[in-house]
Amino acid sequence: MSLASRDQHVLWHPYTQMQTAPLPIPVVRGEGAWLVAEDGTRYLDAIASWWVNLHGHAHPHIARRVSEQLHTLAHVLFAGFTHPAAVELAEGLLRILPANQQRVFYSDNGATAIEVALKMAFQYFHNLGQLERRTVVAFRDSYHGDTFGAMSVSARSTFTAPFAPLLFEVQFIDVPVPGCEAAALAQLDAVLAAHDVAAFIFEPLVLGTAGMVMYEPAALDALIHRCRAHGALTIADEVMTGFGRTGRLFAADFLQEQPDIICLSKGLTGGTMALGATTCTAPIYEAFLSDDRTRTFFHGHSYTANPVACTAGLASLELLLTPESAADRARVAECHAVFVRELQGQAGIAQVRQRGTILAVEFQVAEGTSYFSRLRDEFYALGLERGVLLRPLGNIVYVLPPYCITNDELQVVYDTLRAMRELVLRPATASVLAGLPEFPHD
Repeated sequence: MSLASRDQHVLWHPYTQMQTAPLPIPVVRGEGAWLVAEDGTRYLDAIASWWVNLHGHAHPHIARRVSEQLHTLAHVLFAGFTHPAAVELAEGLLRILPANQQRVFYSDNGATAIEVALKMAFQYFHNLGQLERRTVVAFRDSYHGDTFGAMSVSARSTFTAPFAPLLFEVQFIDVPVPGCEAAALAQLDAVLAAHDVAAFIFEPLVLGTAGMVMYEPAALDALIHRCRAHGALTIADEVMTGFGRTGRLFAADFLQEQPDIICLSKGLTGGTMALGATTCTAPIYEAFLSDDRTRTFFHGHSYTANPVACTAGLASLELLLTPESAADRARVAECHAVFVRELQGQAGIAQVRQRGTILAVEFQVAEGTSYFSRLRDEFYALGLERGVLLRPLGNIVYVLPPYCITNDELQVVYDTLRAMRELVLRPATASVLAGLPEFPHD
């Protein structure tokens, strides 16, 4: 049996209707920006495998550092113990994060980094005796993960509907996209007036799963300033935007007002293995210091601060801070910018958005932006046929590649997007879609 057939007998894949989905593509090797399938087919990974891979697959520097760590210390519990990789990674992160960040709490992935942040915010006010502060504010189209706290602060949708009665109530406000800044600020003011807000959580400058929706730093600065004036904490979900994706090391680097808590994962280990981190300011940390042990932050994971994962994070950070990596990020951003200028105003294009290495093309279609649209499936299939891995969000196709991708490889991606535009302009699109199999969705 092939690897894909064996998989079908024993595995359950994420975001996949297992009854109708085609066999998964069996990938056996990664090299640079490419994934290599069992049959030798090569796929250009234009989305960094769900936004995690910063420097390229099987990067030798990270592989060497991880191998060395495996021969030294694979794991040790992090309650009452510590180890060099955890300390050094925390020191490295705090050197490059906004100056108000003073402590690092490790977890396992992006969603758990969010859970930690929410629990941290709620218990912060509990420890201060401000028990009325239980309200969380979030953007209407946001996504923060699939655990229960993370789902609660994410947009209500088909994906959260089965769990709706179990999610805690959240006050949602509009995303302050250009032209909507005043409305978002007025909505936040109305919520803050009740004086019970614990935290405002947000994806800074780019809402990923919403379709790479982008807004300006000044709008976010205004929202954070209002929260601070009312004593509410602010939580930046930099799980996707962190580690250079937006053109600066963190999206928070564009801001004048700094968040109180920052959540990190995805690129944290350069796409090597799972690791999450939640950082916070000194006042938040100090609210948990007491002779009263009930004020302890009761949260943890068996693999908290795993030495191998932390070593991968250190190796990725070393690569990120090299002049070569900075030059690669600038080069990718400039290539995107040139392509944006080409597409703007063309027939079939509703909007093109870019911030740093993140590019999103929104195609003009009558059927709307549903994740379950058949057009999305045809876009996905077209990419694979051309050897390019893209995971469209409805009629929005984004590019978020490893920084090592070459200019020629980027042109392969852009050519695929051009072909998608031609597909949209074809009058026979509806009939072409009719016989397509269903593909997994984000």
